[in-house]
Amino acid sequence: MFSSIHSMTLFGMHVQRVEVEADLADGGLPVFEMVGFLSGEVKESKERIRTALKNSGYFLPPKRITVNLSPANMKKSGSSFDLAVAISLLSSMGLIVPEELSDTVVSGELSLSGDLHPVNGILPMVMEAKKSGFRRFVLPMANAREGGAVEGIEVIGVHNLKEVISYLNGSIKIAPTVLSVDEILKNAHDYPHDFSEIVGQLPLRRGMEVAVAGMHNIMLIGPPGSGKSMAAKCMPSILPPLSKEECLEITEIYSVAGLLGDTGLVTERPFMSPHHTVSPQALSGGGHVPKPGAVSLSHRGVLFLDELPEFSRRALEILRQPMEDKEIHISRTQGNYSFPANCLLAAAMNPCPCGYYPDRNRCRCSESEIHNYLNRISGPLLDRIDICVPVSEIPFQELSQSTPAYNEASASIRARVSEAAEIQKKRYRGSSIHFNSDLGVKELSIYCSLGLKESRLLEQAFSSLHLSARAYHRVLKCARTIADLDHKDKISYDHLSEAIGYQNGFRK
Repeated sequence: MFSSIHSMTLFGMHVQRVEVEADLADGGLPVFEMVGFLSGEVKESKERIRTALKNSGYFLPPKRITVNLSPANMKKSGSSFDLAVAISLLSSMGLIVPEELSDTVVSGELSLSGDLHPVNGILPMVMEAKKSGFRRFVLPMANAREGGAVEGIEVIGVHNLKEVISYLNGSIKIAPTVLSVDEILKNAHDYPHDFSEIVGQLPLRRGMEVAVAGMHNIMLIGPPGSGKSMAAKCMPSILPPLSKEECLEITEIYSVAGLLGDTGLVTERPFMSPHHTVSPQALSGGGHVPKPGAVSLSHRGVLFLDELPEFSRRALEILRQPMEDKEIHISRTQGNYSFPANCLLAAAMNPCPCGYYPDRNRCRCSESEIHNYLNRISGPLLDRIDICVPVSEIPFQELSQSTPAYNEASASIRARVSEAAEIQKKRYRGSSIHFNSDLGVKELSIYCSLGLKESRLLEQAFSSLHLSARAYHRVLKCARTIADLDHKDKISYDHLSEAIGYQNGFRK
């Protein structure tokens, strides 16, 4: 008897529908074959499935059993087909009504006892099932919260194989899991670091505020101990809140990477801070079956690179393409993979190997040593950084004050950033743009128009600072964000002057 059921598999971030077909035939020697261009872990699943069925009270008949995973021209990997294969076999044995499987998608890994283990990539799978018009998705209970974030499809979480069979046969009823993303995002969160812990450093605070308000890339340059790393660690406390759409985008990536845990949702913007020994593959993503790297795991959040010149040249140059295209592409013999990579790059570095240039009382670095140190960062990479903030050492008088008047807390900064983010959200509603940093050349002429006085100022800066076309566009985007923080529709002379000032921090 023949039976089939729908399942899903991942190809990078792309979800492919898979038809799991089972046939039990008389004649010939008893055998259990699985075909359909399968990887090793899928082929070996037949013994796991056979044992799970036995321990759940179901025995495969001594017949010629053939299971096919279609389409056969696409390689299948992972353990997410276990449950679909078991259900298809039981249906072909007449133990499950076939009509119950026509509008259902099934995914999950079976243990030998018949219990269900979670699998990676459930959220994008459920989203694809909804787009394809399926009514319900049966999955492990550990994945139920994740899948329940998708509206318009019944997400049924189950604990074991027996429970699935009873549910599909109508013996028991299981309420669909529904997760209210909007309600979860409203809950306040505590942050380990706050800007009130940073003494003084008004230019640094302002640069950070502008950067996160428009999600602009930022570079901090200053001597050791001046607060660069501390300020970066405070960034999560002032990042604009996630929208529902952004929350699901990030959760998809973490689901595919297998880093979601028990939470079911990523409710805060990511903050990734890889060590400078990170390999290019760990930064960009990769592996035999490519998974998201640190750049993609920072999507819609912050990728902080401390001690930037200490990173390998190969790792840093990988960032150039995703910083421009907002996604990263990986090619393998079995196909091409694309992962989202729209993140805010925050970098910190010293001005020289010892860290104290231009203070020649302490700096003993030669001109060639300074040049070689700065030359570790390529011009094309620097040209993709919107804001550069020189960070100075903190005087003793400021450090010794117990309660400095201008140590503004993160809550008030985040309030201003959130207002600017809301302005951008309303302005770009209906488009793929979320923040000013996402603006393309065509949109700049619409949203960043300048008056005569401002145009002349930008022309002077373009010539005197030798700006590239990319830097010219960066200045306009940054000025748009400064105007949004000021609640102004038009970019003024002062807004543009501040944006140009952020180009002076580091010129090679």
